[in-house]
Amino acid sequence: MILVNFSHPVTEKQLDQIEEMIGIRPELKTVPVQIDPSLPLKDEIDRIVSSAGLTSEEWQTIPIIVNLPGLSVLSGGIIAELHGRMGHFPDILRLKPMENIQGYDVAEIVSLQRIRDQARMKR
Repeated sequence: MILVNFSHPVTEKQLDQIEEMIGIRPELKTVPVQIDPSLPLKDEIDRIVSSAGLTSEEWQTIPIIVNLPGLSVLSGGIIAELHGRMGHFPDILRLKPMENIQGYDVAEIVSLQRIRDQARMKR
């Protein structure tokens, strides 16, 4: 299991929470996300996702959770890129504010593929 982090640093507490949810501690791959607004977004997305350092086979065979960046247009593009590389939608991390202190807890791991599959039944 790999957690590909395209966002703020993931804390040890958050890794503990993920491990509690899924039964295994994921290997963390942190990917710096900085885009050049003068370049096409597609090129920037390809560069960012490629910098995770995973092979084509790894994208397709290893269970992956993604922590998406806050910039919505970049997140949407990353999801599309990952779907192309993985052959399905990734699971994503949803964080929630901690009560009474600054920081975030892991709220859930969302299966985008399950959301997509359930939406297909509504057609």
